Amino acid sequence: MAHTASRYLATGPRVGIRPFTQEDGPQFTARVRESRDLHRPWLFPPDTAEAYAAYAKRLIDDPAKAGFLVCEKAGGDIAGFININNIVRGAFRSGALGYGAFAHAAGRGLMKEGLDLVIAHAFGPMELHRLEINVQPGNTASIALARSCGFRLEGYSPDMLHIDGAWRDHERWALTAEMRACS
Repeated sequence: MAHTASRYLATGPRVGIRPFTQEDGPQFTARVRESRDLHRPWLFPPDTAEAYAAYAKRLIDDPAKAGFLVCEKAGGDIAGFININNIVRGAFRSGALGYGAFAHAAGRGLMKEGLDLVIAHAFGPMELHRLEINVQPGNTASIALARSCGFRLEGYSPDMLHIDGAWRDHERWALTAEMRACS
């Protein structure tokens, strides 16, 4: 489904970011199924209509979450997704990022462009101060993306998240609005 530029929250040279909609389900789940080898064992996004509907509903309705689709401006195809989870307001003003590229877009720099747009949106209109990314140590592509967007390694958390049937260690990467302003 093609989207006009006016539907984007922000645009870069090749991509725009926009919120999830229920109407994105067929394209999103098709891309997930095409990208299974790329995502495993790190990521398990919804690959059925029912799972997508529930996932998108949480991202749309829960104020502690914000979901963004990274779309190619030429044609509007979904290249990937970036979610801000566990959004905390008040003195903390923080959120945890999760993301995934789709196979057809991997390695083309589209997710870096999309993540830069989401970071600007988070530190701008969303008024967040800090973003964190928790990455399994062996996920070199995700670590490279975090590093390329200016995140710094802050620590290591053993048995942090339960993924694919086991507790997995994670590296903690973070970026603050001040760090972003200096880059």
